[in-house]
Amino acid sequence: MLEADYLVVGAGAMGMAFVDTLIAESDATVVIVDRNHAPGGHWTTAYPFVRLHQPSAYYGVNSRQLGSGAIDQSGPNAGFHELAGGAEVCAYYEAVMRRQLLPTGRVTYLPMTEYLGGGRVRTLGGDEVSVAARRTVVSHIDVVVPSMRPPAYDVAAGVECVPPNALPRLRGVYDRYVIVGAGKTAMDACVFLLRHGVDAQRLTWIKPREAWLMDRATVQPGAQFAKRALADFTAQLVAVRDATSLADLFGRLESKGSLLRIDESVEPTMYRCAIVSQGEREMLRGIEDVVRLGHVTAIEPGRVALENGVVEVDESALYVDCTADGLGDKAPVPVFDGDRITLQTVRTCQPAFSASVIGHVEAAYGDDDTRNAFCGPVPYPHVPADWLRMMLAFNRNQLQWFADPDMMAWVDGARLNILHHITAGVSERARERIIGMLGSQLHDLNDKLEALLTEV
Repeated sequence: MLEADYLVVGAGAMGMAFVDTLIAESDATVVIVDRNHAPGGHWTTAYPFVRLHQPSAYYGVNSRQLGSGAIDQSGPNAGFHELAGGAEVCAYYEAVMRRQLLPTGRVTYLPMTEYLGGGRVRTLGGDEVSVAARRTVVSHIDVVVPSMRPPAYDVAAGVECVPPNALPRLRGVYDRYVIVGAGKTAMDACVFLLRHGVDAQRLTWIKPREAWLMDRATVQPGAQFAKRALADFTAQLVAVRDATSLADLFGRLESKGSLLRIDESVEPTMYRCAIVSQGEREMLRGIEDVVRLGHVTAIEPGRVALENGVVEVDESALYVDCTADGLGDKAPVPVFDGDRITLQTVRTCQPAFSASVIGHVEAAYGDDDTRNAFCGPVPYPHVPADWLRMMLAFNRNQLQWFADPDMMAWVDGARLNILHHITAGVSERARERIIGMLGSQLHDLNDKLEALLTEV
């Protein structure tokens, strides 16, 4: 039997961010159970060449900087703030656990341990342990990456189909590389092959959908990027205010550079908060053999069956499966609910910051009604209309934050908050003007968002 104030299930990005803030701002005791051998969640099984697609400056936990703040000098991210790679992220979370959390004496960490429910856990050795805790903290989603499960389509004998994890270990040369999937993992796999000398003419990209993407230039921290970031922020507000329809809104967002797409001749039907640089986009645009016949149903030697047709492919081709739906499609639930806390995003596209906000609100406020008012779940995005749904939900949270000076002071100072980095380069007077302008417009903005969403 173990006793603690909190039982936290999972040592992934959100679990670690929650515990870091809770431990820093309270005297709570915590038991963390995790099925992996080390903290970091899906990062421990991600493909070796994976990198953050947002700057390292606002990822990780609130109390510890990730990276050195360097500007990349080469590659498709040149000129922008560094993007931590998978190994760096895993080492970072190991350091957070070993050097910050465990030394407090208030954190018990049980890796290689399965949560069975009802406060019971089972270790790798088979022992079952009961954890008596006032609250159990769980993540709303289990992030799934391609290496964690087989492809969702039939793969016949004789077909070589691998997850992206296998690409760095390739030693043979293939005449044809077939990338299956439309998301950021597929984009990363394509860029990896292109950067390592594979000609774009040897790539086939099976792409069921086109996605709206964010331009990494608009989400850079630091004074030298503040003008561009603030201009993008303003452009989004103006686009919503002036839009006459959903199609008109996305046209305005694209014309201002707030959103972009790889193929401008195809209407996007997907939005997942993916961020790319213009350099990456130009590389991906060089792939001409793009198959748009829906999802793959089966792969046989020399033949790929899809929802809307069949394509012939060289029998010796290497297939790279990038199709896992990492975020799932669970409906949001209340974050604070009796003896349970369900970690979810409360700010658009920032899960780590969101979990830190939840940790702060848990420590600083005394009742769940108040806590839930500050932490309304922001739905995970799947389709373009979710861009609006996310902004609407986050704006409602911001109105609550603006109304509480203590909450606003904490948010302003949070390292994980992207707006903290963007406004760090402006004067206090300018920052207050930005916050005041935003607060005065949120109600009208939300009314417009709701009106546009009636089209869906």
